[in-house]
Amino acid sequence: MGERAVPRYSRIVAELRRRIEAGELAPGARVPSTREITRQWGVAMATASKVLAELRREGLVRAVPGVGTVVAAPAAPAAPARPARTARPAPAARPAGAPEGPGALTLGRIVDAAVAVADAEGLAAVSMRRVAADLGVATMSLYRHVADKEDLLTRMMDGVMGRHPLPADPPPDWREAIELAAHRLWGLFRRHPWLAPALSMTRPQLIASALPYTEWMLAALLRHGLDLQSAFTAHLTLLNYARGIAVNLEAEREAEADSGLDSEEWMDHQEPDLLAVLGTGRFPALAHLAQTGYDLDLDALFEFGLQRLLDGLAALPGPCPGPDREG
Repeated sequence: MGERAVPRYSRIVAELRRRIEAGELAPGARVPSTREITRQWGVAMATASKVLAELRREGLVRAVPGVGTVVAAPAAPAAPARPARTARPAPAARPAGAPEGPGALTLGRIVDAAVAVADAEGLAAVSMRRVAADLGVATMSLYRHVADKEDLLTRMMDGVMGRHPLPADPPPDWREAIELAAHRLWGLFRRHPWLAPALSMTRPQLIASALPYTEWMLAALLRHGLDLQSAFTAHLTLLNYARGIAVNLEAEREAEADSGLDSEEWMDHQEPDLLAVLGTGRFPALAHLAQTGYDLDLDALFEFGLQRLLDGLAALPGPCPGPDREG
């Protein structure tokens, strides 16, 4: 009698919570999706969505764009409460030319703080005021190191790309070299979802740490036999392909924050309307796909397209059409 009084979704939450706390589902492991919950426990889609929403509220899981809902890393133990501060005299001014202390405000600290905000909350959360607050300094003090937010953004991109340089010695095979660089770029987009939409193709920012990447790609394509104009066109095509998929990472994060639903849950809520349209018989291929299911994996999508682009370049042992070429 008592067990029947417990809501069904609460029992599912309790079971998944037990598996997470017991280590059966480790941090980073995928938890059952809403569709899997409906199949395994025989509940409605709304109940399955409520299960994942409760686990997110408890901080046990988090949504990862293109991956799904995964077990969250355990929270760090809270720091012991600090005693109340007493008023202290202001420190003496640092003499001119004296070295800065370890807690001094530097460009590196500003950039690191801004990157941390963007990684955690998205680029829209980054402002001079927010970065200054996180650093515990006055907003105006940042302007001694960066001109404005646009300057800060360029330095953020330069910083994250500079932390993951390409190897000093590229593979001799042109295709292997391009694959290595493309995967390195995709990894950067994955770690920093804000990076892809921040990059401009039509008004490219001067990012010093990105120049070696461009030079690497050009050298590989020149070894393949393309002329310089065609090699640069191919480089831009590959770059924008990776960027085009990666912009979905930040867009999905923003959509999830606005709706409270991850991409899988959102699709599940659209399913009845979609099935009603497909039930008309006008779209047999899509109707069959809806029955068999399709798991959208951005990593797999990126890899599939990358290999097809490289296959196309492999068939061009010489100049390929560029923006200023005919035919």
